[in-house]
Amino acid sequence: MAEKLSAVKGMNDIAPPVSAHWEWLEDKLRSLMLRYGYRNLRTPIVEPTALFVRGLGEVTDIVEKEMYSFEDRLNGEQLTLRPENTAGVVRAAVEHSLLYDGGKRLYYMGPMFRHERPQRGRYRQFHQFGAEALGFVGPDVDAELIVLACDLWAELGLEGIELEINSLGQPAERQAHRQALITYLEGHADQLDEDAKRRLHSNPLRILDTKNPAMQALVNAAPRLMDHLGAESLEHFNRLRGLLDAHGIGYRINPRLVRGMDYYNLSVFEFVTTQLGSQGTVCAGGRYDGLFEQIGGKAAPAVGWALGMERILELLKEQGKLPGQPAPDAYAVVPDAGSVPRVMPVLRALRQQGVQVQMHAGGADGMGSMKSQFKKADASGARFALIFGPDELAQGCVSVKPLRGPRPGEDAAEAPAQVSQPLADVAAWAQSLRPTIPR
Repeated sequence: MAEKLSAVKGMNDIAPPVSAHWEWLEDKLRSLMLRYGYRNLRTPIVEPTALFVRGLGEVTDIVEKEMYSFEDRLNGEQLTLRPENTAGVVRAAVEHSLLYDGGKRLYYMGPMFRHERPQRGRYRQFHQFGAEALGFVGPDVDAELIVLACDLWAELGLEGIELEINSLGQPAERQAHRQALITYLEGHADQLDEDAKRRLHSNPLRILDTKNPAMQALVNAAPRLMDHLGAESLEHFNRLRGLLDAHGIGYRINPRLVRGMDYYNLSVFEFVTTQLGSQGTVCAGGRYDGLFEQIGGKAAPAVGWALGMERILELLKEQGKLPGQPAPDAYAVVPDAGSVPRVMPVLRALRQQGVQVQMHAGGADGMGSMKSQFKKADASGARFALIFGPDELAQGCVSVKPLRGPRPGEDAAEAPAQVSQPLADVAAWAQSLRPTIPR
């Protein structure tokens, strides 16, 4: 026997019944995006390594420690499995001149890859859903994206998600703050941990995002970027706050919120929860007006966010908000294997009418007893059993037997009774098998 092979650690299979929850969430996301006028963009999983080095920043954790990078054996090109997709979206917009006729609202969905220690809500292959608004300069679009995310939480029934916002200003303002921060931290070098010492001159802003409890008092007293913002940056931030206030959306200004990529400027935000342990961020983003130029395109404003699919599903599970498993409308009970050739065209006709039908499958030796088939029908969750017995087929009909009581919202007095339906006119009765309330 060959050696058993397993999936790569931190890269997980998603099988039924769990995959049904993913499909449900994906459908919710697509529907909401369409209502806001966002359209789907699909980019390659593999991109040039230089895209992320330029876009994310050479001294970020992602580029330094987490990317899956390799050399193409055929041509020597340096390639990387995408660790995030904003850079890929911008690369596609530049390469295909997507902004030639104005701004674009786009969304994406798919796997990302980072080499880190697998833990709850954090995997080496993980899935993100992102919304990106390209070519729009004002804080109204920043607010639109935040409102869109809030609408998603409401639609999913999620509770306890809080919004944190900050402004990173513009590059010159960040540079002035950076120097003030370095000077401050150099004066307290004895309190810095090894990670902070490593970042001190390469990426000091990230020190403010430390999770080390011993450094909290130090970073809380550090110079604030907000105190270095100019009039235009402050106006952008205050207008964003005004729009959120107008929507009744609560938020907390977090001066330590800096995000992990170098491409951000002006508005940044995170949606956080306390219900997922240390992995509390479920959705995050901000404005990245300089990224187009960083990867070789013409300057263009942009703002977006991404959410972790695994974390949203984990939170839905934690709050008991996951939907029940999907069930077929009907289950076909076929006592005689010899009847299968006559039954299968009927089931196909039902499916063509939009009915979800599952057929009991046996084998060459028989289909199993009626009792075992009814057990399978009941376990499937189907509302009806379609009984294709010898007597029914001899009369050119099928017995439709209810397996469930009335659905929520249906009148108990109108609960279906067992009836006989003609095989010759499936279209006349197919819709009676479908639910009267949306799936």
